Amino acid sequence: MGSHQSLFPTVQLSTKRMATATLISGFFMASPLVFADEENSDETTWGLGLGAMSEQDPYAGIDRENTPFPLFLVENRYISVFGPEIEFKLPSLVISDSQQLNFGIVAEYDESGYEQGDARILNGMSEREGGFWAGANVAWENELFEVSAEWLTDVSGNSDGQRLDLGLERTWDFGEHIMLTPYVGASWQDDKNIDYYFGVRDSEVRFDRPAYSGESGVNLEAGVRGVYQFDQHHSVLIGVEFTSLADEIKDSPLVDRSTQNAVLVGYLYTF
Repeated sequence: MGSHQSLFPTVQLSTKRMATATLISGFFMASPLVFADEENSDETTWGLGLGAMSEQDPYAGIDRENTPFPLFLVENRYISVFGPEIEFKLPSLVISDSQQLNFGIVAEYDESGYEQGDARILNGMSEREGGFWAGANVAWENELFEVSAEWLTDVSGNSDGQRLDLGLERTWDFGEHIMLTPYVGASWQDDKNIDYYFGVRDSEVRFDRPAYSGESGVNLEAGVRGVYQFDQHHSVLIGVEFTSLADEIKDSPLVDRSTQNAVLVGYLYTF
């Protein structure tokens, strides 16, 4: 077993969570999909492509957002770059022929946030910005599934928050071209992060928007990622994720939904 699981032997591709704010930062963009793996080689895989994300944020009255974005991939045994995330791979711990622990140091850009013009409920609110997050992850690979944990903190200083993401997934290969990975997860967010994005400060109060101080909470996530590989160079990606929001988010006067969802499609050319 190599340092990271290979999904397609010909180009040694793998996927993991990618998020958009939560989806691209962590969906396939939490949210966010990392794609490609050079397990036991010093060679580097490069890739370019184009993706599109459709997601529904939980803020009351906000429109569904459809966003195209470029895909850029660099992957070898030491580093992985895909979407908004970069991972520096640490040495793995081999437990047996079928089990190992993988470790990494990660950094990512989270596009969470809003401007007051995004929805009527946000009029008069101060802008909430996304930012850079950094932390560490660990993944336990075995023959049945992969269990992962990732801790991140907001190093940009906007929310000064922290997140802890736990995930369980299993990948099925159908022939040489199709891979499906259903997964479930839980994402703990501390009070600073929830208060920054869903809280209402005293200076922002109005008759239909009372003051609200966010507390820590846990979002529950489920989804599926899919890859269709035409050949060694051309691949199509698709993913769907549903999130059940923490009570501490649902209770915010800015929110009128108990769930959010996102869909991603993309094309990737690997060199």
